[in-house]
Amino acid sequence: MKEKSVLEMRGIYKSFPGVLALEGVDFTLCEGEIHALMGENGAGKSTLIKVLTGVYEKDGGEIFLKGLDKAAIIRSPQDAQRLGISTVYQEITLCPNLSVAENMYIGRGKGATQNWKKMNEDADKILQSLDIPAKATQQLSTCSIAIQQMVAIARAVDMDCKVLILDEPTSSLDETEVEKLFVLMRDLKSKGVGIIFVTHFLDQVYEVCDKITVLRDGKLVGEYEIKDLPRVQLVSKMLGKELDDMSDIKSDSKVYEGEGAGENLFEAEGLQSNAGIKPFDFYIKKGEVNGFTGLLGSGRSECVRAIFGADRVINGKVKKNGKEIKIKKPLDAMKQGIAYLPEDRKVDGIIGDLSVRENIILAAQVLNGFFKPFSKAQTYKFADEYIKLLEVKTASPDTPIKSLSGGNQQKVILGRWLLTHPEYLILDEPTRGIDVGTKIEIQKLVLKLASEGMSVTFISSETDEMLRTCSRLIVMRDRRTVGELSGDELNQVMIMNTIAGGDNQNEEKE
Repeated sequence: MKEKSVLEMRGIYKSFPGVLALEGVDFTLCEGEIHALMGENGAGKSTLIKVLTGVYEKDGGEIFLKGLDKAAIIRSPQDAQRLGISTVYQEITLCPNLSVAENMYIGRGKGATQNWKKMNEDADKILQSLDIPAKATQQLSTCSIAIQQMVAIARAVDMDCKVLILDEPTSSLDETEVEKLFVLMRDLKSKGVGIIFVTHFLDQVYEVCDKITVLRDGKLVGEYEIKDLPRVQLVSKMLGKELDDMSDIKSDSKVYEGEGAGENLFEAEGLQSNAGIKPFDFYIKKGEVNGFTGLLGSGRSECVRAIFGADRVINGKVKKNGKEIKIKKPLDAMKQGIAYLPEDRKVDGIIGDLSVRENIILAAQVLNGFFKPFSKAQTYKFADEYIKLLEVKTASPDTPIKSLSGGNQQKVILGRWLLTHPEYLILDEPTRGIDVGTKIEIQKLVLKLASEGMSVTFISSETDEMLRTCSRLIVMRDRRTVGELSGDELNQVMIMNTIAGGDNQNEEKE
């Protein structure tokens, strides 16, 4: 091991049925270092962390820790803890009904013979040494989420942790709470603790980290000093697009020129939901395809969920054809002609035990009212129409949707919303996890629908797709809009520069 290294992972392999999740990945963490682990969804970050913490057993490679004269054997989270590796997850895994001290020492005490006075005194000493504003005896539920995160960190530190993994610890914190957490992280760094920081927030990486390791598609892209990796280069490496390979991609689709062309169909002013996005303005014209773009976690999905009423709106107003409308829940949006295909089709889209036919008619039946059910003949007519239109590969309309491929499931959900004849269709990651052929079919369909007058918002992690389909892009970073691109600005370089640098004028308005 290198002299200052506290952890070295060499040539780590991990595969699952049909998927090589990690392919010979190296990762080195030094004492007193805050090291960002970066990559888009599916890059392998979580798998690498789970191998290190014993949740998964690696298929190949070695892990070395300072103080050991041979490779470490980590087969369980308990093994990892004994070796000084602790993890604080995004979702706090403490017991809110217990005191702060009890949470710090749970699983390590002596039960009925526990010296409670000493435990509370020891806990207070640790809290004071880390400058955490909490008392050992107070119930954890009375602490803010930020303080609960800090208590989880204090517990990890007290267990003689050499390697501290912070997995998206700031996702539910406000700016003041994030700064308090950073103070604690810097304090631990000064004490020699090596910290692995997993986050999607670029600003935070450049504020608190010393190094960055980037993964993509299960492979190591590289390890970089913060000073040597400008933000635009980081975005480029995460997305896998080299700056000299970013040509402008133009769509040759027909433009809608019918009634209402060029007029705003829906507008939002100062819209804000309980999902943590900053207030944003938005409009979409009739027959337009626009999109929200940004790295994973930037807030793009939260914006469209606010427009659809899927998250509770706490501020702002929405207009349709210039008149204010109220959207408090998805049914309100549906009645106003809005349809929404959600990001996670498994959780929010398909109902696995129902048939293809039943999944297709679901939204239309909700709009029609459950006391006015469609006849069986009508449901077969609707199903046959959209199975044919979207070329869904299924044995019959009565086949359970869970037995279809991912791409065909996605087509069924798309058919469900098209059956409601929406004026405005929101598609969040409609092509994720499906084959290239089906992706192209969906992109062509989007452009065809727009040419016929439907307004579409298209969100994809693949910027090439966005450039092929959208005439205007709203750029997101750290849950706020930082720019808007159209015309000649629609190219990879401009997208990455905007994500990396943002629009300073927008930020000054906040």
